[in-house]
Order: sequence, then structure tokens, then C-alpha cells
Amino acid sequence: MLKIRLKKLGRKKKPFYRIILIDSKRKRDGKAIEEIGFYNPLSKQNQLNIIKINEKVKQGAQITKTVQSIIRNYYK
Repeated sequence: MLKIRLKKLGRKKKPFYRIILIDSKRKRDGKAIEEIGFYNPLSKQNQLNIIKINEKVKQGAQITKTVQSIIRNYYK
């Protein structure tokens, strides 16, 4: 099963996340199938490719709760 979830980057106390498409059985920071965007929680900055996200969801990928909240805030 494919999931759209976060991949942690950055360093201690300065997190930075990429929003990726990955197999659900892989590690959190494992090799991604595709990178769809990024999220910086410190500056509340994010960039998403909504077209790709919608396309992958139609193909059966599931979005995690955290990524869903990021997408909701993206439209505000």
C-alpha cells in the first residue's frame, strides 16, 4: 500500500520535512518513490504539488493525518 507521509530531514531541534510517496512497509526515512513537496514547521513554510497528490490518491495512495492537516492549512 502506498502512503503520502513525511520524511524527516534537518538536524536536532531544527526539523525539516519532505512530503513523499512511499510504500507503507518502508522506514520513515527510507527511499521514496516520489517527492511531492516540503514542510518547514519552524517558519510554517510549505510547498505542495496538489496535482500530483490528487493523482496519487485517485490511484489508491493514502494520506497520513499529519499531511492532511498540512494540506488543509495550505488552502488557508
